[in-house]
Amino acid sequence: MAKKRKASPPSPNELDPIIHERLRLGILSVLAVQESISFTELRDLLQTTDGNLSVQARRLESAGYIICDKQFEDRKPRSTYRLSPVGRAALEEYLEKLTSLLPDIDRVRNAGQRELPRAIDPLPSTS
Repeated sequence: MAKKRKASPPSPNELDPIIHERLRLGILSVLAVQESISFTELRDLLQTTDGNLSVQARRLESAGYIICDKQFEDRKPRSTYRLSPVGRAALEEYLEKLTSLLPDIDRVRNAGQRELPRAIDPLPSTS
């Protein structure tokens, strides 16, 4: 009977390249907690330019990760974005893989505490 090999953790190369870009990850993160958001609100929240947001949102839309609803209000175009079910699943998978790549935070904290040198009081006490 063959032994089951322990599944190895994913490599960073397995992270979704569509999501693994700062602005696209920001867009998906916002939409994961808000049902929908306007282009202007998203641009201001992510502190980016119209052109950059437009390009990155279009990339997510092409991948099927977000849905863009366009309408006119007082003769002005208004774009509103929503996270698609495919986008939510992709974001969840991305976060699971990313989490599995990261070390346990308690181990990091404890290791850091053990490695810190003891503080030396540079001034002698005058009491």
